[in-house]
Amino acid sequence: MKLLDRLFRRDAPPVTPPLDPADRVVSWATTAEAVAVASVHALWLPPKKGVSDQEWHRLGWHEIHKAVWRDGSLVVTPGVEVEPGVVADGAVRRLRLPDPRDLPVQVRERVERSVAHTEHHALSGGGGVRVVARRVPGHDGLTWQLRFDDPADRSSDAARAEAEVLLDAARATHEPV
Repeated sequence: MKLLDRLFRRDAPPVTPPLDPADRVVSWATTAEAVAVASVHALWLPPKKGVSDQEWHRLGWHEIHKAVWRDGSLVVTPGVEVEPGVVADGAVRRLRLPDPRDLPVQVRERVERSVAHTEHHALSGGGGVRVVARRVPGHDGLTWQLRFDDPADRSSDAARAEAEVLLDAARATHEPV
């Protein structure tokens, strides 16, 4: 192993997820169960504890709503598309990292880099909506999403109409000139 690799901890993980040829490992850490890997395009989570035949779980950076490093654990909340252009929080994954290396830093930086626009708006009928634009590897332009504070607002015609106006306004500010 090269000296610079050791200094910057760029050694290879003990197991590697099935990366695309254009992807590469940028960080990894051992969890209580296995290994979590950050690549250029995604966070690769190990199978859930007690599920031996499960494959790696890939979360593109644009699919992660929140990633928090707290009390020795990386807590990842993915976004789930509940209908076209509307996302909600998915099942939270908590990874205990006895030796986190630089994985939490890489996750935070890459999730933040995927966000081109984020703005929370109060809705006139109560509640709120977040308008988000994300950069998706291999996809030209931005991917726009709405994330309602209260899932019930997704069913409200008035809240949906107001959110669509806010989305259109945000898109107009990010159109290429």
